[in-house]
Amino acid sequence: MFGADKGTANLLDGKKLSIGIVQARFNEGITDALFKACHAELLALGVLAKNITHVLVPGALEVPVALQALAERDDFDALIALGCIIRGETYHFELVANESGAAVTRLALDYHLPIANAILTTENVAQAVARQEDKGRDAARVAVEMARVLENIG
Repeated sequence: MFGADKGTANLLDGKKLSIGIVQARFNEGITDALFKACHAELLALGVLAKNITHVLVPGALEVPVALQALAERDDFDALIALGCIIRGETYHFELVANESGAAVTRLALDYHLPIANAILTTENVAQAVARQEDKGRDAARVAVEMARVLENIG
């Protein structure tokens, strides 16, 4: 099994990795907190600040387009999607959540590139706020670990 014999510590070594982050501005207070936690965790894992690319887009539906542009550059070990979709009174929540999530997954598979999906989908602002820091940190850890896992497989 990959990772079990190398230990989690090796899989969370971000040294020499290049990471791209795409952040949706919609619900900006929450996505800013996601980014701050994610960026801090990447640095704590050893990713150099100069190896982190940060792109802002209007909303969650635009995140996959920017992720695709970064993936096509072929100089990232992993990407991270940050956003926040809060349920409203219409079907729009389901549309945005489903389409953005499916597109992020499709890009990861099409480009054989790890993409940590931290586009929050919550019922209300309180749920989003409660998750913003943990999910930001989690996204950084997933990106680094998956980059290392794929490196070990390849």
